[in-house]
Amino acid sequence: MAEAKPILMPKFGQTVEEATIVKWHKAVGDEVSKGDVLFEIETDKAVLESESFVDGTILKVLAGEGDTVQVQTPVAFIGAPGDDIPEVNAPPPPKPKAAEKSAAAPAAAAASAPLAATAAPTSVAVAQPVPAVPAAPTRRAISPRARSLARRKLIRTNSITGSGPSGRVTEKDVVAYLDANDYDSIHISPSAKKLAQKEELDIIEVRNRSGVLRLKIDDIRQAVLEKPNPMSKMRRVIAQRLTESFRDVPHFYVATEVDMTDLLAYRKQLKDSGTAFTVTDFIMEAVILTLKEFDVVNSSTDGTSVWWHSKVNLGLAVSIKNGLVVPVIRNAEDLTMSELHDVASELATKAREGKLTPDEMTGGTFTISNMGMLGVNDFNAIINPGEAAILAVASTKDKPVARDGKVVVRSMMNLRLSVDHRIVDGAVGAAFVNSVKDKLEDLELWKSSM
Repeated sequence: MAEAKPILMPKFGQTVEEATIVKWHKAVGDEVSKGDVLFEIETDKAVLESESFVDGTILKVLAGEGDTVQVQTPVAFIGAPGDDIPEVNAPPPPKPKAAEKSAAAPAAAAASAPLAATAAPTSVAVAQPVPAVPAAPTRRAISPRARSLARRKLIRTNSITGSGPSGRVTEKDVVAYLDANDYDSIHISPSAKKLAQKEELDIIEVRNRSGVLRLKIDDIRQAVLEKPNPMSKMRRVIAQRLTESFRDVPHFYVATEVDMTDLLAYRKQLKDSGTAFTVTDFIMEAVILTLKEFDVVNSSTDGTSVWWHSKVNLGLAVSIKNGLVVPVIRNAEDLTMSELHDVASELATKAREGKLTPDEMTGGTFTISNMGMLGVNDFNAIINPGEAAILAVASTKDKPVARDGKVVVRSMMNLRLSVDHRIVDGAVGAAFVNSVKDKLEDLELWKSSM
């Protein structure tokens, strides 16, 4: 008799030590083929899919949804019905992390977090210790039939008392819970059921809150608004790192206004001739050229030492559902503008599809946060920890300006540079942002580089 093969928690990237299973796509008894998505996991950097490397049947699941386990740990077994399943305990909890890193650790590690650039508050509260990220809840033992019934009935099992061994929730316990709450008297409209499934709502709790027997979609919408939504692991890490950055890094801001009129007209000419570049492409290229002139801005720090980088690893903030991530374009100075466009587009697509690997979100040396498509006049961006600066790009808008003693309408765009004042002085920051401005306004530069 053959032995079942273990399904291991995959290791996405060198810095990932643990991950949380957020959703199983397969259950015990399901047949799977090589390449099928088995489950989704969430690290502190992204939500990713884990695929099967073999054909077979899911014989046993060791880690359920919500469990956080170490990488390379068995979470399930796959094989043929009747195969021997090795005796393996439930996955151990993740190893505790050190309270703080050595001050001598390279600053690039500190800069590796996928921080989102957001508008900074106008005042700083008294510094308080950042609370530790809460551990994932302990997994409840529940039989496959009980789990399946609970999902069909749109209820959660955390309120159900298990009567099985060691408190295991059985199908009988789920049925008793439904009877005790008069579940059969609840009438659910199809649209309400679909929304409840999407929002993972407990129908019984919704019924008790709304005081109605027939659940309409408006009842579910109200329950969604009232439902407490705990932060995802990614969101908690983003919040923690942003708080640390704004609290510990002395931000200094310098801003300038760029006349984009000529460049936008030239961009349209290129597009009409079959060469399509985005405004972000021009901004990235201008920033890369300027970073090669200002080494100190392309540096990292841990608060004690400073590392000046010979390569430009350009981070680009991308909005995704429930947060922002910063994919990194490595060795950006070696890319042509067309290559830069292709790499940035590919990374942005992967970010929005949740397919970025942790290694694609680490090692940045400078970040651009472009909110130009959101109709904002100006904003302050928070520096990614470890990096020396971040550039905030606002919307391009037509406005009257003075030119040669006359008032004319031009397409103007605000740039605002946030710098770490510990390593970048105000004069250097001003020179940097004005150098970016000069390049964007120098039409001959772009014509000669195409």
